[in-house]
Amino acid sequence: MQKLLLLPDAEQALRIDKIKSGLSKAASGSYGLLVTSNANLFYTTGRVFSGYVYISSGAETVYLVKRPVELAGDNVIYIRKPEQIAEVLAKAGIEVPDTLFLELDQLSYSAAERLRNTFGASVLTNGSAAIRAARDIKTEMEIRLITECGVKHERVYRRIPHLYQEGMTDIELQVEIERTSRLEGCLGEFRICGDSMELYMGNILVGENADAPSPYDFAMGGAGMHPSLPVGANGTEIRPGNSVMVDMNGNFNGYMTDMTRVFSLGDIAPLARKAHECSIRITREIAAAAVPGTPARDMYEMAVSIAKADGLEEYFMGHRQHAGFIGHGVGIEINEGPVIAPRSRDILHLDNVIALEPKFVIPKTGAVGIENTYVVTDSGLRCLTSSPEEIISLE
Repeated sequence: MQKLLLLPDAEQALRIDKIKSGLSKAASGSYGLLVTSNANLFYTTGRVFSGYVYISSGAETVYLVKRPVELAGDNVIYIRKPEQIAEVLAKAGIEVPDTLFLELDQLSYSAAERLRNTFGASVLTNGSAAIRAARDIKTEMEIRLITECGVKHERVYRRIPHLYQEGMTDIELQVEIERTSRLEGCLGEFRICGDSMELYMGNILVGENADAPSPYDFAMGGAGMHPSLPVGANGTEIRPGNSVMVDMNGNFNGYMTDMTRVFSLGDIAPLARKAHECSIRITREIAAAAVPGTPARDMYEMAVSIAKADGLEEYFMGHRQHAGFIGHGVGIEINEGPVIAPRSRDILHLDNVIALEPKFVIPKTGAVGIENTYVVTDSGLRCLTSSPEEIISLE
């Protein structure tokens, strides 16, 4: 038998209490939340399984498992189908709640209807925001795990110049980086929060391909290798004068770091170097100024003002197609909160973990700029991805 809960007891209690705090503000009377998505199952238990976590206002948390078999622990109940949930909860002495929360941001309509009919609760509402708010502010354990990812992520990036061979294409270099990353312990899975965005282990963008618009809200997307996955490397050969932007997966323990660095063969255009230096300056000025209580939109405006002062606004966060943000939360998924965007209502909190990525696309050269992952502290942003930030030679 395997223990279902892989989180330390105190850590799991802290996470459940954070979720309950948000739910209690949104419910009137008793409530229950049925956790169903892989990311939130991992957040609440430390593992992914087929089944549900049921969090309620008046009882202990219950774990409803379909697969795998042989998971054990307090309040672990095996079921075959959702229609059994209400019955097994009743046998455990847990009453039907006045308000049932579901992850309506993730669930299909048919799945949500099936679960609603199973419970028969008076009110059905969306619990996604309460879980998201709990996850946005990291615990001490989560920050430690993300820090460990940053160390391994940086170790992979330092090896990239040694992976390059003359005549390589972008996809050939990406395969070598992926291999190195997996051998370092990367899990490969690139979980993305929010609207559908599909990406395999990250992005390598060489030269003009960085200016190819993608279906996603990316500063630079790339055409990809096939219309079924229209983003990233497209087979472009790495040549002198082109930038090589590497934005690869940092998931080594279920938590992620996000990091971008730029490489080149020989020198690149002065305008591209100027833009890259501007990106570094933007991240450093924001990192010094961003403390708990800082509106996310103020961080965005700071970045735009610096780019404009350098005469680079035409190329900022894209050229042919511009992205509408310069940063986002990072954790179990990419694109968690807070969102660093002009209309964002998010406010920085102590122990948020965010990625800042003020990037530029320079025609005929490619993408430049950096991305780092930071934790919010009382004195500003502390960087968790410490790879060298200057443009790095592949030679």
